[in-house]
Amino acid sequence: MEKNCGFEQWQNFYLDKVEQNLNTFLPPEEDVKDNTNSSLNLLHKAMRYSVLNGGKRIRALLVYATAELYKNNVSENKFCLLDRIACALEIIHSYSLVHDDLPAMDNDTLRRGKPTCHVAFGEANALLVGDALQSMAFEILSEDFSNNNNDILAKQSKLVNILAKSSGSLGMAGGQAIDLNAVGINLTENELQKMHELKTGKLILAPILMAAVAMNFSKSDTILLTNFGKKIGLLFQIVDDILDCIADPKLLGKSVGKDAQNHKPTYVSLQGLENAKNQANLVYRSAISDLSKFGEQATILQSLTDLIAKRAF
Repeated sequence: MEKNCGFEQWQNFYLDKVEQNLNTFLPPEEDVKDNTNSSLNLLHKAMRYSVLNGGKRIRALLVYATAELYKNNVSENKFCLLDRIACALEIIHSYSLVHDDLPAMDNDTLRRGKPTCHVAFGEANALLVGDALQSMAFEILSEDFSNNNNDILAKQSKLVNILAKSSGSLGMAGGQAIDLNAVGINLTENELQKMHELKTGKLILAPILMAAVAMNFSKSDTILLTNFGKKIGLLFQIVDDILDCIADPKLLGKSVGKDAQNHKPTYVSLQGLENAKNQANLVYRSAISDLSKFGEQATILQSLTDLIAKRAF
């Protein structure tokens, strides 16, 4: 990537890179006729449909944007590791969306502007797609690509641990459990924030922590970026709640108004639309303040934070 490029050029470069890598990692579709291979091909087709059908790739971009803070410390092995982190996160995120859209969960029919996986391929296949994608994320992250480089292998172990914790019962899955049981319940702001800290925030913080491991960030910088990551996780969710009320579904690429329709607690239902917008602005300013220590090195990460904060309103 050229030095001193603008954010849009940087973003397009890494979006293309992530798509190419995901396309390579995912199993190929094959033109087969026997029943056994045909069934596998259908699963692989559904996996590719669910991962490669668009998406903002915020989590992947956060990996590369965080690495920019230590960009003078990038080696070939570290860069390959960043690529694997980015793809593993996007695949975990895609798996979570496939399962979240199922009738037993949020029962959504539109995702990224297309029919959801279970609508296109059936509920049973959607369950298997989620299972297979979750396994694939850890396969990508743990595979030895460095010819037994001990430093890289040690980092891979830490990265697997971060991703597992972030997506498990004390992370995304736990947050989803709280969300499912919160329908029609008046949560306090602290309870709502805790739910989203797990459901959304953990997988927004994870790319930052994983990039910090890959790039050998100092302990003090990691602590600072942990605070920053928690704030942008909260920011992401507040903006999501706002968009669910006011966005055009054609632009957003998914159904809107579902939270209110299903009586789910949100920042808008708790605070009102204008107060939710004000809170988003306060959290945004606090997050940007955390990056001031890094000076110009944080330009890309700041621009990505702008994108998260102002993506549709």
